[in-house]
Amino acid sequence: MATLLIAEHDNTNLNELTARALTAARAMQSPVTLLVAGSNCQAVAEQAAGLGGIERVLVADAPHLAQQAAEPMGALIAELAQDFQAVLAVASSTGKSVLPRAAALLDVMQVSEVTKIVSPDTFVRPIYAGNAIETIQSSDPIKVITIRSSAFEPAGQGDASAPIVAVPTPKTRHCRPLNARNWRRRTGPIWDRRASSFPGGGHSARRKHSTSSSNPSPPNSVPLSAHPAPPSTSGYAGNELQVGQTGKVVAPDLYIACGISGAIQHLAGMKDSRYIVAINKDADAPIFHVADYGLVGDLFEILPELESKL
Repeated sequence: MATLLIAEHDNTNLNELTARALTAARAMQSPVTLLVAGSNCQAVAEQAAGLGGIERVLVADAPHLAQQAAEPMGALIAELAQDFQAVLAVASSTGKSVLPRAAALLDVMQVSEVTKIVSPDTFVRPIYAGNAIETIQSSDPIKVITIRSSAFEPAGQGDASAPIVAVPTPKTRHCRPLNARNWRRRTGPIWDRRASSFPGGGHSARRKHSTSSSNPSPPNSVPLSAHPAPPSTSGYAGNELQVGQTGKVVAPDLYIACGISGAIQHLAGMKDSRYIVAINKDADAPIFHVADYGLVGDLFEILPELESKL
């Protein structure tokens, strides 16, 4: 049987994270079928068809799939999954919302945040905020898995385009009415989790509002992110900017931790970065134990000087 991979996209462009999840899907040792579900998403399907190692691309195109909400997506995946040995998706906000519902409809256990495919039924994932690594063997007839994309290299382009097949969208009989939630808007992506550089700001960044968009980031970098809890709970940084155990997982080439103490909840979201630079007034801050380079001092004095040098 084959593996079903859920494409990550915005109805116009295929997200690069899909290519990373494809690498994981190919490790399942079975043909890979990619599902593009959305509205007016034919362009995404055509982009996906060019990836190497895909047997075919399924397209479910319907207005109620435009936002890829959990209710209609869960019903769609649960119906399609009967013909597959496994269903994989990126552990993004969409994947974390959709796949648990699909797993519940299939009456199987989900395996979350997988970082390595050992075999078609055995997987490796971090637990306890990344302080322990767990190897899981699943006996479920259909494996439902979210992939930590930063752990996998992107798959390349194939020699030929895979066939694109349209599939019907099921009636959402398993779901609450689609008007149970009223969609307001979707903002653009806050960052690229694989950006070459990634500055992150802790609680002390509030002093001069360093997360303000009035200071644009340089090319190939991303806006200043937020330590998992204090900035968002204090109201000066949105939840979508959180990096850590309860936020996003990023793995850039360079992560600059500005005024971040290094709590284990935050480390879980950025410790896989290639190089980590820490700036903190506290020389004993835990962040220095994981940093490749450390600067002890006031971030509001160090950052302007660093910027002038760059």
